[in-house]
Amino acid sequence: MIGQNTWRRTAAFFLSGLLCTSSLLGQSAAALTAEELVPVGHTIGIKLFAEGVVVIGLAEVETGSGVLTPGADCGLQVGDVIEAANGKEVESSEQFAALLQCGGTVELDVTRDGKDLLLSAEPVLGQDGTWRLGAWIRDSMAGIGTVTFYDPATGSFGALGHGITDTDTGLLMPLGDGSVMHASVKAVKRGSAGDPGELKGSFDLAHDLGALYANTEQGVFGSMELSELTEGDAVPVARVGEVRLGAAEILSNVSGNSVERYDIEILRILDDTGSQNLLLQVTDQALIEQTGGIVQGMSGSPILQDGRIVGAVTHVMVNDPTKGYGILIENMLKAAGDV
Repeated sequence: MIGQNTWRRTAAFFLSGLLCTSSLLGQSAAALTAEELVPVGHTIGIKLFAEGVVVIGLAEVETGSGVLTPGADCGLQVGDVIEAANGKEVESSEQFAALLQCGGTVELDVTRDGKDLLLSAEPVLGQDGTWRLGAWIRDSMAGIGTVTFYDPATGSFGALGHGITDTDTGLLMPLGDGSVMHASVKAVKRGSAGDPGELKGSFDLAHDLGALYANTEQGVFGSMELSELTEGDAVPVARVGEVRLGAAEILSNVSGNSVERYDIEILRILDDTGSQNLLLQVTDQALIEQTGGIVQGMSGSPILQDGRIVGAVTHVMVNDPTKGYGILIENMLKAAGDV
């Protein structure tokens, strides 16, 4: 998955101000039926804050009476999302650790595979004098990716073409809050067979461009104001039957702030579900010389064919970085509309 290794753990904290559910549904539904979209192709920085904290591992705790495993003993599993402790909403890793310091039984409201569970945990006093659960947790991630489209009629955008997954569990991160910011590409680690390349960028942490409202298997979606990033001419949206094999282009930002067009071939049209619908090959020698082909951080680069936006780049083939996969734009729009 492109960008997977570019995502990193961030300091645990939580942004305030969730967006209104009704307005988000209106935006996503409008994006679903859009006939024209602005193809973007510019990199962005993405900050994602989980809804609760995600259990990424279970550990032993050294105590005065030996090694104990309170997290595993209470039934916690890797991938669980802890949403509340003793009825108090969990907002960050630090806050959750503080909730444990009272000692005694802690009732955990947990989500697992879409189901709600109630677990009773008994934190233990570690040798450092703090109460511990024996669970590694994560509450946020940050990384770089590419904006696929902008809908000027609604102010909504789609990016990546795949979801943001936890680097340890491989599971989709549950979105509590998130934002996007301007990113500039400073360097490229060129890809080669067996060693995927990577865009290296810097973020403008002082100014958010917009807010996220969904993290799905088919991309991340949000809203932003019209800016230099989203300026451009809207083009028709290609429906599944309008995508053909043969020559196409991608829009990508692989140097500074410049978005360029690069030639590709659509080799095969695969399953029309999920996020790997198109088999692609980069044919543009300028892009191959600069990046080796498709690299991490390019996920979301819009694919254009016959004057239409047909999809976005999503994955690279590790053994041949000139080849990769793309998602159909209809699948991105459907995911945005299903939120």
